[in-house]
Amino acid sequence: MARKRRVFFRAIQPLLKSLRLGRGWVTQFLLAVMTAFLCTLVSPVVATPAVNLIQSLTSSSAQTQNLVQQGKTLYEVGQFSEAVKVLQQAGSAFEAQGDNLQQAMTLSNLALAYQQLGLWPQATAAITDSLKLLQTPNDNSKDRLQVIAQALDIQGRLQLAQGQAEPALATWEQASATYASFGDTAGVTKSRINSVQALQALGLYNRAFKTLTELNETLQTQPDSLTKAVGLRSLGDVRRLVGDLDKSREILQQSLEVAQRLQSPQDISAAFFSLGNTARAQEDTKAALSYYQQADAGSSSPTTRLQAQLNQLSLLIADKQFPEAQALWPQIQPQITKLPPSRATVYARINFAQSLTRLKQATPADTLSWSDIAQLLAYSVQQAKTLGDQRAEAYALGSLGGLYEQRGQWSEAKDLTRQALLLAQTINASDITYLWEWQLGRLLQDQGDTPEAIAAYTEAVNTLQSLRNDLVAINPNVQFSFRESVEPVYRQLVRLLLEPVQTAESSQNNLDKARNVFESLQQAELVNFFRSECLEAKPVTIDKVDPKAAVIYPIILADRLEVILSVPQQPLRHYATSLSASQVENTLEQLRQTLETRTSQEFLPLSQQVYEWLIRPAEADISKSGVETLVFVLDGSLRNIPMAALHDGKQYLVEKYGVALTPGLQLLDPQPLKRGQLKALTAGLTVARPGFPALTNVALELNQIKSEVPSTVLLNQKFTSAALQNQINSVPFTVVHIASHGQFGSTAAETFILTWDSRINIDGLDNLLRVRGQNPRRSAIELLVLSACQTVAGDRRAALGLAGVAVRAGARSTLATLWNVNDEATIPIMSQFYQELTNTTITKAEALRRAQQALLKNPKYRHPVSWAPYVLVGNWL
Repeated sequence: MARKRRVFFRAIQPLLKSLRLGRGWVTQFLLAVMTAFLCTLVSPVVATPAVNLIQSLTSSSAQTQNLVQQGKTLYEVGQFSEAVKVLQQAGSAFEAQGDNLQQAMTLSNLALAYQQLGLWPQATAAITDSLKLLQTPNDNSKDRLQVIAQALDIQGRLQLAQGQAEPALATWEQASATYASFGDTAGVTKSRINSVQALQALGLYNRAFKTLTELNETLQTQPDSLTKAVGLRSLGDVRRLVGDLDKSREILQQSLEVAQRLQSPQDISAAFFSLGNTARAQEDTKAALSYYQQADAGSSSPTTRLQAQLNQLSLLIADKQFPEAQALWPQIQPQITKLPPSRATVYARINFAQSLTRLKQATPADTLSWSDIAQLLAYSVQQAKTLGDQRAEAYALGSLGGLYEQRGQWSEAKDLTRQALLLAQTINASDITYLWEWQLGRLLQDQGDTPEAIAAYTEAVNTLQSLRNDLVAINPNVQFSFRESVEPVYRQLVRLLLEPVQTAESSQNNLDKARNVFESLQQAELVNFFRSECLEAKPVTIDKVDPKAAVIYPIILADRLEVILSVPQQPLRHYATSLSASQVENTLEQLRQTLETRTSQEFLPLSQQVYEWLIRPAEADISKSGVETLVFVLDGSLRNIPMAALHDGKQYLVEKYGVALTPGLQLLDPQPLKRGQLKALTAGLTVARPGFPALTNVALELNQIKSEVPSTVLLNQKFTSAALQNQINSVPFTVVHIASHGQFGSTAAETFILTWDSRINIDGLDNLLRVRGQNPRRSAIELLVLSACQTVAGDRRAALGLAGVAVRAGARSTLATLWNVNDEATIPIMSQFYQELTNTTITKAEALRRAQQALLKNPKYRHPVSWAPYVLVGNWL
C-alpha cells in the first residue's frame, strides 16, 4: 500500500511542495458543513449583501465611485481580500473629499468583507466608525437614514456571528425603527426576519414564533412584488432554520408562486433551491431532487446552477442512487474548472471532491482518479492562499489533512491538520476549529497516543459547547447534519475515555469525564431538537439529589454497548457488551414492536436480553447498595423502550425498583414534590376530532382523579388553549393532567398535544406553563401528566420530544406514555397513581411503581402493553 500511495500523490507533489504542504484526504463528515457555504442561497432580505449598500447617493468623483463598484464586484465573486483593499482605497478617497455619507457606506461594506475573512476586530471597528460618521445632528434625510439602517443591519449580523445575541436583537430593532421612519417596509421586514435568529439564540422562542407569524401575515396581505417573493423566501428559510419544516415548505411554495406570476427566473430558481433544502431536511429525497433539478434548469446564473447540481450530487450519493450520481458528476466537472478564483470556487472544489470520494468508495464505477481528486483539494489550498482568505484556506488545509488520514499517512496528516487548526483559531472560526480538533484527535488515536488524543477530543467538545448556541442560531446546515458532524465527536471521546487505563485513580477520572461528556451530548441533542439554546445545566451528583437512587448511563458506541453506573457513596463503575450499534438498534426495535402486541409473549426473550446488557453485570452491587430507584439517562433507541418492562427471568424491573428517566442530572431540578396541598388541573377530549378517534373513557379517568385529588376539569369544548392558559394563570395548580391525543416527534414541530380547537406544540406548551412559573408569587408546575400521547414508532429521535416536553414545559416532572394505551386501562393506573401520590412518605417514582404493580397483578392487564408505557421523566422525588 505504501508504494501505491507514493504513486498516487506523485502528480500533485510539485504543487504541494510549492505550498509547503503534505498529502491527505477529506473525511466524509465534512460534506454537510462544506455545503453550508456553497450550497445555501442566502436571501438578500436576511443577509444584506454588499450590493444593497453600494449605490451612488451624492456627487462624488467618478474614479472613487468606480472603486466602490470594483469592491462590490470583488465581494460578490468571493474575492474578499481584494475587496478589502479596494474598499479601503475608496474609504480614504471619500474621507479626503469630506463625503461622510459615502465614507460611512463604504465602511459598512468593508465590515462585511472583513467578516467574511474572519477579521472580527477589523469588522467591528469598521462598522463602529461607519455609525459614528452617521451621527449628524438635524440631518433626517432619507439617504442618511437608509445608510444608517443598512449599517445597523450589518452590525446586527456581526454581533450575532460573535455570539452577542442580545445586542444583535437590540440593533435589529433599531434598524427596523429606522427603516420605518422613512417608509421602507421591505427594510422593516428584513430586520424583523433577522431578529428571529437572535430571539432563537436567546431562547425567546415564543417571541420568535410570534414574530414569524406576524411577518407571514404582513407578507400575505401585500400585492405581488419581487420584495414579497424574496421576503417569503427568507421567511421560509428562517422557518427551516428554527425547525418548522412543514411551515417552511408552505411559505417557500408561496414565494415560488409569486415569483412565477412575476415571471422572475432568478427568484423562481432561488425558491426551488430553498424548497430543495427544506425537502432534504424533511428527508423527502424525491421532492428535494426534483426541486434542485428545477432550480438548475430554470436559472441563468452559473453559480446557482452549480449549487443546485452539487446538492443533487451529494443527495444522490447519500441516497445510494449511484447510477444517477455517476451520470451527473461529469456535467459538474467542466463548470468547476471554469470558475474564477473566489471563496465559492474553493468550497465548490472541496464539495465536489468529497462527493466524488464517497462515490468512488461506494462503487467500482469510474470517476476521476484519486490523483485528480487530490488536485481539486490542492488547488483549493493554493487558490485560498492567493485570495488571502484564511477561512477558506483553513477548510482546504484541513480537508487535505483528511486525505492523509484516509491514506494512513499520519505524520503528514497531523502537519496539515495543525496548520488548518492554527488558521481557524487565528480568525476565531470556532465552527471549523472543532472539526480540526476532532480530526487531530482521530489521528493521534490512530497512532496510539491515547492521552494526547483525549486532550484533542476534549478541546473539540469544549469548542462545541461554547459554539452550541451559534450552531443553532447561525448555521442550520450543522443542525441538520448533527448525526454526522457533531454527535460523533462526543461518542468517540466517550469511547476513548472508557478504554482500559493503568491506575484506579485515572480510571475514575476518565469515568467521571466520560459521564460528563455523555450528559453534554444529551444536552446538545436537545438543543438540536429545539433549534434553540434553552437549557440551563448545573453540575450535580446523585449523592446530593437522592441517596437511595442509582443512575444508569447506557451508551451506544459503534462496536459496543457501554454502561456507566453511579451509586451513592460508591466509585463509578462501567461494563460493556461487544455489539455493533446496528445489532443494538435492531434488538431494541424488535422489543418495542413486540411490547406493543398484546397477544404476543415474543417480547420476553428480548426484554431479558436487554436486562442482561444493562442490569445483570451490576445486579448484585445495586441490590447490596439499598437503592430504591433506578434513574436512566438513555441513549438513542433505548429512549423508546420502557425500562420498567426489563425482565430478569423471574420478574420485571418495576417489581423491584422505582424507575425514572432524565436527560441528565445536570438538567434536573432536585426539589421533592410538595405534597401538602395537591391540586390538579385536568383536561381532556372524549369525542373524535378531525383525524383522531374518540377517547371514550377519558371522562371516567378525569372523574377518578378528581375523587383522589381536588381538581378543576376542562372537558371537550371547554378544553381550549385559551381556557387552559387562563386556568394555569389564575390558580396555583400543583399538577396539570392532560388526557388527549398527542405525539412526541423527531422534531419540536412534530411534537404536539390536541385540544378542542387546535394543537399545542412544544413551544406553545412551554408558553402556557412558563408564564405562571415566571410569576414570583406562583411556583412552577410540579407534575405534568400526558396520558394519551405516544412517541413516533421506529423513530430513534422521537423520544427526544418526550424528554423535550419534560425539560421545556416548565414542570419539574413529566409523566407520559411511550405508546397509545387502551384508555380503559388508563383509569385504574391513574387512579392508583394519584392515590399513592397523596402519600407524603414516598417519591413520585415509587407512586408510579405501585400503580404499575397494581395493574400488573390484574390478569386482564398483566401484559406490559397496558402498564409499561408510562414513564416518569425529570424529577422523581
